[in-house]
Amino acid sequence: MILNPALRYRLAVASRAVAAIGGGYALSATAAALLAILLPMAPAEAVITATLLSFIVFCCAVLWVFAARTAWRAWAGIVLPGAVLGLILVVMQRSVT
Repeated sequence: MILNPALRYRLAVASRAVAAIGGGYALSATAAALLAILLPMAPAEAVITATLLSFIVFCCAVLWVFAARTAWRAWAGIVLPGAVLGLILVVMQRSVT
């Protein structure tokens, strides 16, 4: 199936927007959960600090998505770090319990 260039461009922009919003949120939430466990502070302070740092992660994810050369590379830049952080989070939670 061959798409015309205008439709292809719009789908690429829509894909980047979904990656930036949904993927960036998932990545920042995973980073916040992991940081809340890893930060050497009182639990309440660690959660607040991790949440504030997750806003920086979200902003960097959005910048990455729209700076990447292709939409596939943008998705890879969101999914791969999110998977790695999620795996580390699962391992950390299993080692704690």
